[in-house]
Amino acid sequence: MTASPRMHPDELDIDEALVRRMVAERFPRWAGLPVEPVASVGTSHAMYRLGAELVVRVPRTPGSAGEIDREERWLPRLAPHLPVPVPVPLAVGGPVDGCPWSWAVLRWLDGANPVVGDLARPALLAEDLAAFVTAMRRLDPTGGPASYRSEALADRDANVRKAVAAVADVIDAEAATAAWEEALKAPEHPGPPVWIHADLQPGNLLVSPDGRLGAVIDFGCAGLGEPAVDLIPAWYVLPASARAAFRTAVAADDATWARARGWALSVALMEVAYYRNSNPRMAATARHVTAEVLADHASPSGGGRR
Repeated sequence: MTASPRMHPDELDIDEALVRRMVAERFPRWAGLPVEPVASVGTSHAMYRLGAELVVRVPRTPGSAGEIDREERWLPRLAPHLPVPVPVPLAVGGPVDGCPWSWAVLRWLDGANPVVGDLARPALLAEDLAAFVTAMRRLDPTGGPASYRSEALADRDANVRKAVAAVADVIDAEAATAAWEEALKAPEHPGPPVWIHADLQPGNLLVSPDGRLGAVIDFGCAGLGEPAVDLIPAWYVLPASARAAFRTAVAADDATWARARGWALSVALMEVAYYRNSNPRMAATARHVTAEVLADHASPSGGGRR
């Protein structure tokens, strides 16, 4: 049976046989449907198609185990207010032998992950991403949980510097440090926290054949945080030519944009350090993001600065 590639030392052994047994035990009405792994760069959950219309989502590690319950609670409330489909759980299964925590069955959402550097309509995708980010910000924050990335940028300093040292052989460490230190000088977000997805990377976005944003998936990091976190697709997804339009559409002032660039850099550096051997595709994307941020930092325009 095909096992999901391992990326973490405390990761479950997940394969098709386990997923079939989980479905049969908890949801016998779907037991006869075929199961096959989904090729994905996702690092916190393994995904398996269940027939033509469903997908099973299984946490890989104890650290991501609570995300299924969070999504079950919050996505039904958030989904009606968002401009594109999101993966609301249809059913949540309890622990079974081989999986000691909650897992979910969801409706399959069609689309493909955007290919960085080969977007069909980057300007329109920038508009769509801005509309999604803006809609998230406008959600009622009452009772919302803290996002996985709810800390201040300065709280990431030690880990970012550790990551720079770890990947100094594959990036320009001096330039990365200078860009990071500039981001740290930006004023903190002055307002209350807002709803953010917190992980708007290519692997969590689905685009339709016409190049528009078709769906946003994986809300495991979602919660309340500062708005700059959700601007990371400016470097993770969009080319430089579409960045200014995205910035305008989300009404990012100089301080917010500077923090956003710092968030993108910090996430990317830590991903290069952690996944360089276990997930080459993720690490390659993160190296691309690092290069884009450093190019912005070196540019007189500051990557869309108004």
